[in-house]
Amino acid sequence: MRLKEKLRELTKQKKGLLATNYYDLETLHGVLQAAADLKQPVILQLTQSSIDYMGLKTAVSLGRNGLEEFGVEGWIHLDHGGSVDLVQRCLDAGFDSVMIDGSELPFEENVKLTKEVVERAKSYGVHVEAELGYVAKLGQSHDGSGFTQPDEAAAFVDETGVDALAVAIGTAHGFYKQEPKLDIDLLRRIAEKTAATLVLHGSSGVPHNQVQQAISNGICKVNLATEIKNIFMASLKTELTNNQDIDLRKVFPKATCKITELVKTKLEMVGNVAV
Repeated sequence: MRLKEKLRELTKQKKGLLATNYYDLETLHGVLQAAADLKQPVILQLTQSSIDYMGLKTAVSLGRNGLEEFGVEGWIHLDHGGSVDLVQRCLDAGFDSVMIDGSELPFEENVKLTKEVVERAKSYGVHVEAELGYVAKLGQSHDGSGFTQPDEAAAFVDETGVDALAVAIGTAHGFYKQEPKLDIDLLRRIAEKTAATLVLHGSSGVPHNQVQQAISNGICKVNLATEIKNIFMASLKTELTNNQDIDLRKVFPKATCKITELVKTKLEMVGNVAV
């Protein structure tokens, strides 16, 4: 099923679709093992940093081959694309979905940039995500001043024709200094104003009940990145401290298993798994 149809279907069912970043073979396999064990679909996301690290062709091939090998329904997505050039490279590389992030630009410039990507993606049949409002970055506070506004969201989607919209309702990228409080009422009003799929960035560290509330009120795509990196590295550090084995093929899998355990809890969280 194409990603656009899958997201529409799940939105109607008030269920979420987990979108996880991967950075190498280990993080990819950790995610896919969880999805395979629970027989759940997943979006595999690549940022420019991950593409630069692995190489575009290698990164995409890893994702595609992994989905086939593990027997998982999934899609490859560009997360936080920062330029039309990068988006075009990903379109040519066979991505199923691309994000163009103009959220730090003035509204009209964000519209113009997103509109261009939507037009380019049409001939490829590729799903397009954009962001409106400002999702705080690591260490920044989020006082509500950059939250997505319902009328602007409606106008943005109408003018650009974008398929999915990442909204700022109280999450942040990275971990939180204090427990976040998502503005569910604002989300509900945004959902009433637009038919675009709504996306929650920065789910790492958000209490599961708040994510589930968000899904019940319009969110469908739920992004997960920071917790994956954190649990892998924390587990690896512990393993290396207590293990003198130099064979990475024996050491890495123990940290990879921790990713699988984490992602299983997140798949249950988004509402596709009977628990």
